[in-house]
Amino acid sequence: MALPSIFSADIAATVVERINQLKPTTQPQWGKMDVAQMLAHCNVTYEMVYENKHPKPNFLMKLFLKSFIKHIVTNEQPYKRNSQTAPAFLIKSTKDFQTEKKRLINYITKTQQLGETYFDQKESHSFGRLTKEEWNNMFYKHLDHHLHQFGV
Repeated sequence: MALPSIFSADIAATVVERINQLKPTTQPQWGKMDVAQMLAHCNVTYEMVYENKHPKPNFLMKLFLKSFIKHIVTNEQPYKRNSQTAPAFLIKSTKDFQTEKKRLINYITKTQQLGETYFDQKESHSFGRLTKEEWNNMFYKHLDHHLHQFGV
């Protein structure tokens, strides 16, 4: 079954509504991140698309990521609780809830407005070219996983 499309205005709005239900005091149902760290963690996916702040993996690392990690990240299967994450996604410092929330909503809005055509066959930071379905799965599945983590 296909995941909901983050490129759809309705689905993007629903995800933003869920984010807007979060409060700085919202507690996780599992994991170690607080809510502001989780929002910053979700922002990393979009930083890798829109910003030039994360070093690209070298050839061998990219080969490993494409061979072993890409399918896990881009398929339709939900992530398991407490799954391991890549080092760039580890958020250990204190983050500002409102700043991270605003950034994430802006990234989701930008992604939806650019649309699936923009992303179809676009080169990803770590996995090479992805189809629009793979981009959608990566974006939506990650957000949905962490919003469930925080009960919204």
